[in-house]
Amino acid sequence: MTRVLSPVAGRVVGLAGVPDPVFAQAMVGPGTAVDPERGPGHALAPVTGKIVKLHPHAYVVVDDEGHGVLVHLGIDTVKLKGEGFELLVSEGDAVTAGQPLVGWNPAAIEAGGRSPICAVVALDAGDGALSDVVESGEVTRGAELFTWS
Repeated sequence: MTRVLSPVAGRVVGLAGVPDPVFAQAMVGPGTAVDPERGPGHALAPVTGKIVKLHPHAYVVVDDEGHGVLVHLGIDTVKLKGEGFELLVSEGDAVTAGQPLVGWNPAAIEAGGRSPICAVVALDAGDGALSDVVESGEVTRGAELFTWS
């Protein structure tokens, strides 16, 4: 069983609260989303594992059980081409749950006209694979968002 932690602090809005139909309809996979606190900070590793994909605005960490967790920092942030993001690790690195991976400023993302909502998605998770999914309320960085069996 994998415990998936929140990469950011903020207000949980669930995937339905993501202003992007691909995430909102769980086309990428099930999970949840967090509207992050505004201001500069670091996005954390949601699980212990290996970084298999790393972009300034998004990353995937795969744990020892083969569970891949996508963290997407903001919507349409790919168009920023890395501006406003600071990579603290490299693709292929082994990371520990809760480790800072990317520096960013959700307030700057929002000021640029984009949503800073952070989707946390269980890639290739089957129906009923997730439990205890947090869909609302406040969350701290590193708090559990869901479990994956």
